[in-house]
Amino acid sequence: MPTVLRVKGYRIGFYSSELDEPAHVHVHKAGSEAKFWLAPVQLSWNKGFREAELRGIAQILATHEAKLIEAWNETE
Repeated sequence: MPTVLRVKGYRIGFYSSELDEPAHVHVHKAGSEAKFWLAPVQLSWNKGFREAELRGIAQILATHEAKLIEAWNETE
């Protein structure tokens, strides 16, 4: 999984094998992982993050959404 962004210990990226899906990212930290759709930022699934942490992650993704979508589009 290429890492597109690192913020507050979160590794944010996407798998090139999933490019047939709508734009999204996977967020990893300390054994937890979540998948968020982009445009708009919305949680797809979560394995291990607490609710408060998910809200913080969503804010980070919303702040960097344009950069993440640009990186997604560059791989197509």
